[in-house]
Amino acid sequence: MDEDEEDEEVDDEQLLDAEAVEQDTPAERSGHIAVVDRNIMYVWGGYKNAENHGFFDLYLPRNEIWTYNMESGVWTKHLAGGSLHSSMSGSCGVCVDGVLYLFGGHHARGNTNKIYRLPLRTPSLVWEEMRDLKGLPPSSKDKLGCWVQKNSPGRGWNNHIHILDLETSTWSQPITTGDTPSPRAAHACATVGNRGYVFGGRYKNYRLNDLYYLDLDTWEWHEMSVPQQGPVGRSWHSFTPVSLDHIFLFGGFTTDRETLSDAWLYSVSKNEWKPFKHSHTESPR
Repeated sequence: MDEDEEDEEVDDEQLLDAEAVEQDTPAERSGHIAVVDRNIMYVWGGYKNAENHGFFDLYLPRNEIWTYNMESGVWTKHLAGGSLHSSMSGSCGVCVDGVLYLFGGHHARGNTNKIYRLPLRTPSLVWEEMRDLKGLPPSSKDKLGCWVQKNSPGRGWNNHIHILDLETSTWSQPITTGDTPSPRAAHACATVGNRGYVFGGRYKNYRLNDLYYLDLDTWEWHEMSVPQQGPVGRSWHSFTPVSLDHIFLFGGFTTDRETLSDAWLYSVSKNEWKPFKHSHTESPR
């Protein structure tokens, strides 16, 4: 990543649609989604820099889904059918009971608040737009985060919370209390038990390193401490639960426009950060 990847590229109206781009392996990308169902990781969307197109960025094809088998280590490209609005970046994606839900994001004509579902355990992949939802939907959003609690993905952008109940197909917006995080973009979310964690993200020209969790039963926010020797502020990072007590943080983009390759483990029970040594320090992202 050699430029600012939240606003200067993604919000540029000159972005091009890369429907015709062909790859043998997944292309480098930013702003994509990745979800896991059973032993398969699914990757969709995002954008890449394309020097042969005058350094404009290209959206990755909207009908293209890459899967990674975590047992065999094999990548496979799939072409999905159905109705999908546009190639996008900065969407929110979660997997619930073998179905990928995709909300929001940015495309060449602006942001969207449409939501789609993609059943993953079927012979063919077919996108479906979820049209007949009740309640007041969120406004159009980009670079948001989401959690899954009791089969309902919650969606956070700025410091707003929206809930989609998949059983009743209803949107709602809970009233939250406590220490609410500041508005932000390109943060990362993780769910551990009944807590939805948010780490970092971009606020104005700064990348944050604060950590909050939202109690998904009481809707109360809590701010957790990040020591001076903890991870620096960042956006576009990953923040992934790896046990009932640990969340794994990797990479990101700093206020000084540095692409990171550091890794950290956060202990939920101890509220403690520890650096994680690995052999991929030459692969920042």
